[in-house]
Order: sequence, then C-alpha cells, then structure tokens
Amino acid sequence: MGQSLSYSEFSILVVEDDPIIRMDAVDLCEDAGFSVHEAKNSSVALSLLQQHPDIRILFTDIEMPGDMDGLMLAHAVHNCCPTIKIIIASGKLKVAEDNLPSGSLFLQKPYRPSLVAKALNDFAAQIS
Repeated sequence: MGQSLSYSEFSILVVEDDPIIRMDAVDLCEDAGFSVHEAKNSSVALSLLQQHPDIRILFTDIEMPGDMDGLMLAHAVHNCCPTIKIIIASGKLKVAEDNLPSGSLFLQKPYRPSLVAKALNDFAAQIS
C-alpha cells in the first residue's frame, strides 16, 4: 500500500526576483507547514532542483531577469520532472490555461494568502 508524503518529507521551491515578495511567499509557505527553498532567478532555481530532490512543488513568478522567465522555467521543470507540482504567479501577465504546463495552476497577483495555502495543500494531497 502506498503511503502519502507528509509535509516534512518534501519541500517547496519559491522563485521570485523581488526580495520582499519572495520573503512573503516563503513565510506563507512555511506558515502552511512546508519546508521551503528560495531562488531569485531560474538559474538558481534549476541548481536547487538538482541539489534537493525533495522539492515537489515549484511556486514561481513569471517576470524575472535571466535566461528564462518563470513560465519558461515552469515548462522546463515540467518536462524534466513531471511529478513536480507547479504554481505560477504574475501581477502583470495573465496566462491562458493552454499555455501552462499540464496540471499547473496560475494565480494573479496580488494573490490572497488563503488561495496560495489552499493550492499548496491541494497539491500536497496529490503527492504520493
């Protein structure tokens, strides 16, 4: 019989270039009971994903400097690690569902903390 992972057995990767927003997102995830890694861009995020196989949820902003924006990062992560659940957020862009990686969720900023917590808990329940 398969056993579900508890929140302590996996972590979330928050990717956000704005340090204040990133800090708030990390706090929100930690307040919901999750262990969190954080990255300021896609390069750092990809490195952390390689270093920490316990990362099972990616929570990324779209607009950020570097080689990839958050939407490109989400697609790259989905292609290499399709079991990682993905939440994509933006305050400037609205992304159509058919442009998102399969099974991911888009949240418009400013997002309500309760919506993020619900999405994280829903994804956590799906992870096995």
